[in-house]
This record gives sequence, structure tokens and C-alpha cells, in this order.
Amino acid sequence: MGRKFEVRKLSMAKTQGAKIKVYSKYGKEIYVCAKNGGVDPDSNLSLKRLIEKAKKDQVPSHVIEKAIDKAKGGGGEDFATARYEGFGPGGCSVIVDCLTDNNNRTYMDVRQCFVKNNAKIGAPGAVAHGFDHLAVFQFAGEDEEAVLENLMMEDVDVSDIECEDGVITVYAPHTEFFKVKNALTATMPDVNIDVEEISFVPQNNVEISGDDIASFEKFLDALNDCDDVQNVYHNAEMAD
Repeated sequence: MGRKFEVRKLSMAKTQGAKIKVYSKYGKEIYVCAKNGGVDPDSNLSLKRLIEKAKKDQVPSHVIEKAIDKAKGGGGEDFATARYEGFGPGGCSVIVDCLTDNNNRTYMDVRQCFVKNNAKIGAPGAVAHGFDHLAVFQFAGEDEEAVLENLMMEDVDVSDIECEDGVITVYAPHTEFFKVKNALTATMPDVNIDVEEISFVPQNNVEISGDDIASFEKFLDALNDCDDVQNVYHNAEMAD
């Protein structure tokens, strides 16, 4: 218990340019998911989850529909996944997930983010062993024991569950995402799930302080500005 999962959702963009970047990243991911797994969300559960996540982050319907229509055509860009690992300012661990049509360009872009911000890119597997790949759900509540009992009655494999400041967080193997979601809605029909995502959750956090905090924030901004970067996971915890 006590993972203290920090929600790292896409924040509301304050400028039109920032919104376009968010829409572009979702559009690319939806396109790849639909192209590889089919355009019907009812049969492509990964696409269904991604569409729901995009809508929660206020991505317009026309962006989602355009990406799916593009996948229906069968042509278009040929994107591949790429994952980079390394160490950020203060020695924290970082995982960067990308979608790219040019691996060399993406590697150089991501590497520059590390090099210019007191960070070091590592070899594949350098830090991933320190994270768990989990389905994560958060919602308002006080009684985690009752939630756990409900999930066990539905034969759900739960990795962890915690309650902090009136928020319940459920962790489960990433392969159990839809089973957990269906169990929660079946046993708690009035539940309003604030977070539902598949994430790399750190096993331990690394506290960073002083100048490292500003360097780390600059580092994250640089990664988020990269067109090919889709998600960034880390174990940094800011000192008070």
C-alpha cells in the first residue's frame, strides 16, 4: 500500500498552439491503434479506451473521427513505437514512450532533451525494472476495503488499493484494465471514475530538490514539446 500515485494527466492547454500539440498526439495514437487493431471500438478495446481517454482530456470529436477515418483508408504514415529510458535531473528514473515514422530523428530529438537538461539517456531496460505496468483507477471514496471486496467478488486480480484524502486508487495488472472497469461500474453504478489509464507506476520515488526541480521541469517541458513523444513516466518527487 501507499504508492501515492501522482496523476500525470494532460493539463488544459492555455494556448491554441499547445492545444494543437495535444490534439496531434492523440490523433496519431488513435490512428495507429485503429489501423493495427481495427476501427470498431466495440471489437478493438484498446481503441475504445483511447477514445474515452481523449474525450476526458477534451479532444474534439472531429479530431478523433478524422484519425479513425484516416485508418479506414489503409494508407497514410507508417508509425512505430519507440521507448527510451534514462535518468533525469537529481537521479530520477524516466521512461519516454514515442510514436515515430523516423527512428533516427526521434532518438536525436529525445537525446537532446536529456543532454541539454542535466539528464542522461540510457540503454533499453535501464530503468523499466523499477516500474510496474499497471491499470490505474481513481475515484472519490473512503472505504477501500468495500471496494476490494467488490472486486474480489467479481474475480478481479487487484495488485494494490489505497485510500488517501478521500480518493481511492485501484492498481491492477495492465491486462485487467477492462475487467476492473466493468467490475467497478457493475458493483458501484454511481461511481464517477476520475482517472482510468494504463501507466508505468514507480516502485519507489526519488526526491529531488533545489536547482534540480527547475531543471526537471524544463526537461519535462522539452520532452512534451517533441512531436513524437506520447507519454513520459518518472519517479521524481518534488521536495517541499
